[in-house]
Amino acid sequence: MAARSVCVFCGARPGHDPIYMQEANAVGQMLAAEGWRLVYGAGDVGLMGATARAVQAAGGETFGVIPAHLVSWEVGKRDLTQYIVVETMHERKKVMFMNSDAIVVLPGGAGSLDEFFEVLTWRQLGLHQKPIFILNTNGYWTPLMQILDHVVRQGFAGENVKSFVQSLETPQDLRIALRATLS
Repeated sequence: MAARSVCVFCGARPGHDPIYMQEANAVGQMLAAEGWRLVYGAGDVGLMGATARAVQAAGGETFGVIPAHLVSWEVGKRDLTQYIVVETMHERKKVMFMNSDAIVVLPGGAGSLDEFFEVLTWRQLGLHQKPIFILNTNGYWTPLMQILDHVVRQGFAGENVKSFVQSLETPQDLRIALRATLS
């Protein structure tokens, strides 16, 4: 059986709270320790870069996908196990998704939200069955989970949409959840 791959969506910035970088490092170390390949946006900045460097430092495999227009901005990390430059943001998301067995969302901004909602929508529409995990570092994603509750309460999605996303508090919780779904 081929090694499993985990797609990580996260910020191209470090955020203000140092815990975001600490947990990005912890997630990278955990992925490598478990033998899971990191699939991510190929940047060498922010949480993206921290996660990838942690995987590499621990001897893990990395698969990065970056659109040509972001190679300079996100400092395309060319020393990855596999590095792919694509034309568009949509193509980036598609290639990342197609090369992963599970999705993890760390803190991030509009891009991370876009990536999260695209894979959630695809799941809601029955286009995939891949697990989606949110690492809710210091409650960062609590407002997002509240929005999902609101959408359901207001009748714009069925209750099942919330079952497609598992919110976890720590990298250790994430490790346990990934083991349960990737084993």
